[in-house]
Amino acid sequence: MIWTGDSPPHVPVHELSTEKVINVIANMTATIQNLFPNRQVFPALGNHDYWPQDQLPVVTSRVYNAVADLWEPWLDEEALHTLRKGGFYSQKVSPNLKLRIISLNTNLYYGPNIMTLNKTDPADQFEWLENTLNISQQNNEKVYIIAHIPVGYLPYSGGTMAMREFYNEKLIEIFRKYGDIIAGQFYGHTHRDSIMVLSDTKGSPINSLFVAPAVTPVKSVLQKQTNNPGIRLFQYDPHDYKLLDMLQYYLNLTDANLKGESNWELEYVLTQTYNIEDLQPKSLYGLAKQFATPGNEQFMKYYKYFFVSYDSSVICDGKCKAYQICAILSLDHISYKDCLRQHYIKHHP
Repeated sequence: MIWTGDSPPHVPVHELSTEKVINVIANMTATIQNLFPNRQVFPALGNHDYWPQDQLPVVTSRVYNAVADLWEPWLDEEALHTLRKGGFYSQKVSPNLKLRIISLNTNLYYGPNIMTLNKTDPADQFEWLENTLNISQQNNEKVYIIAHIPVGYLPYSGGTMAMREFYNEKLIEIFRKYGDIIAGQFYGHTHRDSIMVLSDTKGSPINSLFVAPAVTPVKSVLQKQTNNPGIRLFQYDPHDYKLLDMLQYYLNLTDANLKGESNWELEYVLTQTYNIEDLQPKSLYGLAKQFATPGNEQFMKYYKYFFVSYDSSVICDGKCKAYQICAILSLDHISYKDCLRQHYIKHHP
């Protein structure tokens, strides 16, 4: 099980404290352990898993130590060591000893985090990541990357990266270098359902990335849409860990509130909905190229699922669609600017 963080409520800073944040994470951990007693769980820290929010430090802290204590049943000694030190870790997935999970603390790269201003490698995570991937490559392992804040651009906000540009470009560089062993990347943070495809410097797709919607709805004052709660299952090949399919489940919250009961349903199966073979980078890249064509019905479905079927009447075209398409296909600064020129500016001089 992959748990991409952000357990505490998204409320003003004065309503929480370090103690309250640790208590909330402890409650969530206990709930997961009670419901899934025999399941190995791989958590990642979110920007709200700290107090004050977003300010995750580059050295050990009360929260890092507390989560290491809480997650000890799931993680080995080396993983707990780096978790205490900087909020990140890696671990092999038992019994699949050729599969490694790398849980990154991408909150160190988040714009509002003043603890990492002007630092080229906060908590030495880049150096550690390269070393870990290098060893995995030598040992013929496959790797799943998990983290809270994703790489790339926010699909609902033109030209806005989810993290600081310098850190994004560095991560993209590392992921391109080790693209042959990274079998999938999994993120949270946005509360929206989206995909991304990382291409190499020549434009060939090499990595599939998935941003999962949240169990909690959220929207800013300026946003008209929110999200229904969602949770997902991935199917993978147990021999080489290639991602084969994804089943997205959701709760129609409006309906649940009216009826006073929750009824979780299958929202969509990714390969069936979009008529693609699997979740490999080539398949998702082809799908995104389909999305880009004018009036594409597949894209209309994608945008409805972006909000976890909150409002099927939503329309996204023009600038809105260009931002979505370019967020899927272009994860670094140069390719994103080129993408916007291709998909939007040429249609709207």
